[in-house]
Order: sequence, then structure tokens, then C-alpha cells
Amino acid sequence: MGRRSRTPAAPIPQRDGIDPVRVRLPDDPDAAWATVGDYLRARYGGAVGDGRVEEMLRDGRFVGVAGAVAEDDPYVAGLRLWFHRDFPAEERVPFELGIVHRDERIVVVDKPHFLATMPRGRHVTETALARLRRELGMPGLQPAHRLDRLTAGLVLFVVRPGDRGAYQTLFRDRLVGKEYEAVAAYEPGIALPATVRSRIVKERGVIAAREEPGEPNSESRIELVERRGGLGRYRLLPATGRTHQLRVHMNRLGLPILHDPVYPVVREDGPEDYARPLQLLARTLEFTDPLTGVPMRFESGLRLDGLDAPDELG
Repeated sequence: MGRRSRTPAAPIPQRDGIDPVRVRLPDDPDAAWATVGDYLRARYGGAVGDGRVEEMLRDGRFVGVAGAVAEDDPYVAGLRLWFHRDFPAEERVPFELGIVHRDERIVVVDKPHFLATMPRGRHVTETALARLRRELGMPGLQPAHRLDRLTAGLVLFVVRPGDRGAYQTLFRDRLVGKEYEAVAAYEPGIALPATVRSRIVKERGVIAAREEPGEPNSESRIELVERRGGLGRYRLLPATGRTHQLRVHMNRLGLPILHDPVYPVVREDGPEDYARPLQLLARTLEFTDPLTGVPMRFESGLRLDGLDAPDELG
């Protein structure tokens, strides 16, 4: 078999730490597009309007390996183009990323509450990935895993794109020891420590995950570390990594995490309340480096402040 050809590198740089979008004109023998402009209007006009596509073409924003393309350039099947989408206006999250560790292979950071790990939906330039690429001058930086936007704590990024798979495999194969900390109500009638197992389903476009009957696909161990008034500090040890798993399992026990806007009740969408962050912290990461074989352990420098305000439950 012949060797697969590699996709050429993007001919335009990142913008604000975000990679350009790549599009390949389809190999369609029945293609009805006479020009590049015809195809781009058909593909993107419904989302941004034909006029906006035409304006982007006039401004030279669709670029191939030979340079910018024009609206009336003939359609060529297989042609690869790159462009930057119009980024939405985003409010800056008023908290900084903390560098916990940096070497030639990885960067481990303390991600603050409210900052998404990577671009998704309405959060694009105000994400940990985009910020780090800009601030560290590392356009090839990639996350090895993801931490919920509302959760603070440790996230591991990979410096060289070719190394990313090795670190992602650690998380996929559950070879990373992870410990979280949470603040929630103290309930003397709930027996702890406890191991919670359930089947969690998260549908795209639906804010809250749900539990349903069936074979469990998630497991968390929950321990009480400290009690202060009506609040407790909990150690959470996830054996799996389902979306919102720890928040779902704490809620299932009757201990919803303090300031959780989704569990048990989804709050109405509105401005971010930066004074009331979700009291959940990814506190430690521990693994054997897949490239060097050296044991690695990192601990967050952040702390939860929920126990300092016990009247929050009132």
C-alpha cells in the first residue's frame, strides 16, 4: 500500500492562540459548484450569510498553499483552504493561570474557575489553551485532557504535538492518579467514606448529565476530610472520568457541591458570579511519564474558600 500523503501545514498562523479552520473541497463527480465562491457560500452561507462569505473572500481570508483564493476561482476537488472564523466577543475571566511545572515535554497549570480548558461553543479565545499559547509563545501546545470550565485545578498540556497521544493514553487507560477536593454541606446521616457507581449519560446540547439504569460506567470514592459548622471538606477519588461525574455523584449522595449551578437544579443562564465559584478543585495529578519513565506528582497551589464562609448555606 502506498504511503498516505500528509496534510500540508496551515499557510496562515494562529490568531489569538486559535488554529485556523481547515476545509477540503469535496471530491464529488456531481458537484454543482463552478467556483470556489459557490462552494463556500453553500457551506457557510447558512451560518454567517452569503454576504459575509463574499466579504471574507474579498479580504483574502480564505487561503490555500498557493495564497489567497478569489470568489471566481474555478472549483478544484480536493483543494485545501484555511481561514479564521470571526471570534465572538468574550468577557475576560478575571483570574490568572498558574504555572505549576514546565519542561521540554509538558506544562502543568492551575486552571482557575470559570476558564474553559479548550475552545468550545461561546468560549474560544478566553480558554486556558488559547491563553497559554499566547502567553508562553507555544503555538503547538495541546491539552492531554480536559477539566470542566467551572472546576479549578491541575491540567496537563503537551508541548510537542507528536507527544500528545502518549499522554492522552495515560488518561484513557486510567493510569493517572487524580484527587479532587470539594466543599459541600455536612450531613451526619450520610455514611462516609462511600463508593458511588452509576451509569452517567451526557447528551450534547443538554447542560446536565443524568443517571440511568444499566451497567455502571462511572465510579467515585468520597471521603469526609473536615467538618466546620454545617459544611464539610471532602476528598473525591474518581476511578473513571465521565463528564460532571463528581458533581453528579456528590448530588446523588445528597451532598451537592457548594455553588453548583447545575446540580441539583439548573439555574437560569445569566452573568457569571465570580464571587461564588463552584467549590470543586482538581488537587493532585500523579503518573509515570510515558516518555521518560520517571514518576511525576503535581499538587495544586489553589485552595477552596467555601469553608471560610459557613453562612453560605443560610
